[in-house]
Amino acid sequence: MPAALILASASPRRRELLGRLGLEPTRIAAADIDESPAQGEIPTIYARRMAREKALAARRMTGSDGFILAGDAVVACGRRILPKAEDEATARTCLELLSGRRHRVLSAVALLAPDGTLRERLSETVVRFKPLSTTEIAAYLASGEWHGKAGGYAIQGRAEALIAWIGGSHSGVMGLPLFETRALLIAAGLLDG
Repeated sequence: MPAALILASASPRRRELLGRLGLEPTRIAAADIDESPAQGEIPTIYARRMAREKALAARRMTGSDGFILAGDAVVACGRRILPKAEDEATARTCLELLSGRRHRVLSAVALLAPDGTLRERLSETVVRFKPLSTTEIAAYLASGEWHGKAGGYAIQGRAEALIAWIGGSHSGVMGLPLFETRALLIAAGLLDG
């Protein structure tokens, strides 16, 4: 019997991306943790910590002895960590900041094995939005797809048409870097190489 694979995320995108690797999680266990950055915490450290803490919280929550996969995507403008947009004003601020500029999306993935071994990988993608007009920002905000998204946008939606350039992992910007995730799953024996 194959080992249980628990996805520590309620994100339908992460589940869909995992499906692209031919895997369906045995269970979904969205870990509810404090996602506040520590004072002075840099984006790469923060992304890794969030993925790790989500995996550990899912283990505590489920008591499962299966594998737990967790991920976190962080939008960073310089050393600044942009928030998940929960209101239109935050989304607008993020989009105005990202307009015409490059930013990084750091997508961390952690795999917690039944024996407590924790494997981690980090994907870094550089994204550049075109200079956004007030009309473009207003239209994007009206779509509502920014809600709950790091940096106030979803690359898998309308925002993709506003992105002039991307260097790195498209799936990482969506929330689960497939190259890094596949490597972790192969190392753990959950996927054939």
